[in-house]
Amino acid sequence: MKIVILAGGLGTRLSEYTKKIPKPMVDINGKPILMHIIESYKRYGFSEFCIALGYKGDVIRRYFFDLAGLSESAIDKLMTSETVTVKIPQFNIEVTLANTGRDTLTGGRLKRLKAYIGNETFMLTYGDGLSDVNFKELLTAHKIANKLVTVTAVHPIARFGELKIDEHNNVTSFKEKPQMEQGWVNGGFFVVEPQILEFIEDDATIFEEEPLEYAAKINQFLAYKHEGFWYCMDTQRDKDFLENICSDGVIPWMVI
Repeated sequence: MKIVILAGGLGTRLSEYTKKIPKPMVDINGKPILMHIIESYKRYGFSEFCIALGYKGDVIRRYFFDLAGLSESAIDKLMTSETVTVKIPQFNIEVTLANTGRDTLTGGRLKRLKAYIGNETFMLTYGDGLSDVNFKELLTAHKIANKLVTVTAVHPIARFGELKIDEHNNVTSFKEKPQMEQGWVNGGFFVVEPQILEFIEDDATIFEEEPLEYAAKINQFLAYKHEGFWYCMDTQRDKDFLENICSDGVIPWMVI
């Protein structure tokens, strides 16, 4: 099954890094968050990836060309290719690098991958989120429900420290940026049927707006509730949080 990763956004909230590199190439524990995402899928046996490139896509191209062990002359020729597929033997994966436009929005990026996606069910995610979601179970839930789209629903992360206060105003519990116990948000890990592309008009279409709103309206949108680890790297503070987790020796998005 093909895994599409949207990796073309500007990442303006991490501008201290993204002035030079695209957000998915920001390091966590010594390697780009993009590779952490790929490895989280690989642990469940998925090995075919498509990276939808946009802003500073050449940085991502170069990274995978180097991983593939290509010569400088070969890299020079391939850097200008709109779409190129490379095999990474040491990870046993195949990566397709597709230019989907610098200013194209999320729906438009998917639409541009129509030929690559074909008529097969595919998985979709963004280049900045990490989770220990079981992708096999996610896929099974999607197939059983027989919907156009399934999204991993997660509890949102609180922006500020969460206080639990008793009737005497004593703080009985404090957690810094915990996952909240109530409410669900888009966790960014989807299973999608190719027919969803029919709801995408052009490059200016935001996948999370018209296409998904319409899928919900016609009862073709399933939520797969995930209670485990989930985190999205949006700011320097988020990066620091993920780095601190890794420094403890356990990487939660790689635990099965």
